[in-house]
Amino acid sequence: MSMSDVKVTAAVPNHLGLILDGNRRWAKEHGVTASEGHLEGMETLKRVAAAAFNSGVRYISAYAFSTENWKRTKDEVKFLMSLVLRFVDRDLEQLHQDGVKVVILGSRYGLSKKILKAIEKTEELTKDNTRGVLAVCFNYGGQSELVDAVRDILQARIDANDVDEAMIASHLYHPEVPPCDLIIRTSGEQRLSNFMMWRSEYAELKFVDKNWPDFSADDLAAALEDYKARQRRMGK
Repeated sequence: MSMSDVKVTAAVPNHLGLILDGNRRWAKEHGVTASEGHLEGMETLKRVAAAAFNSGVRYISAYAFSTENWKRTKDEVKFLMSLVLRFVDRDLEQLHQDGVKVVILGSRYGLSKKILKAIEKTEELTKDNTRGVLAVCFNYGGQSELVDAVRDILQARIDANDVDEAMIASHLYHPEVPPCDLIIRTSGEQRLSNFMMWRSEYAELKFVDKNWPDFSADDLAAALEDYKARQRRMGK
């Protein structure tokens, strides 16, 4: 293989995916409730997102609540839902002032009217911001995203001969969000867990042996340095 077949990685990923794993394990290690672990995880996301945007990242997708998370206890699910309202009440205005556009990737099915209203407020308030995009993956599953895309295509009565990769991509949740360049997962687990099934086709993967609340701006900087040193062949 010649060097012309190899794509040298850009200095900074355009789209950084974050699988925020380990909030509950962090809480157990520190002798606090799972809810406190999730709160600390939210604070970590704010710090890491700010550091990523400062580093030149344009898109950040954060796996906040998956379609599988509905299987957790009723109390934990209720608290995770309340975090959305807390985010809108306490953090949204600052993100807006910082010029960050916030979009929500995920199904709206099964969400309460309060949550839907909070999502609408978030996206409407920040829609014209240009510093960077924070895509919060909420009630999100990679397979569900593809199922919903196929449903949209069928409902639009698009001819089968016109269905290709570009067509499917245009029917994803917020299709303007580009493919992932780098995905970081914390907690030591080494799998994608239904995250960005379509957009991760050539993503570089970084697995970090820390629970999410312990992930720092320094850890992010190390991951970005590792990314910079990689060569992306893109199937060639």
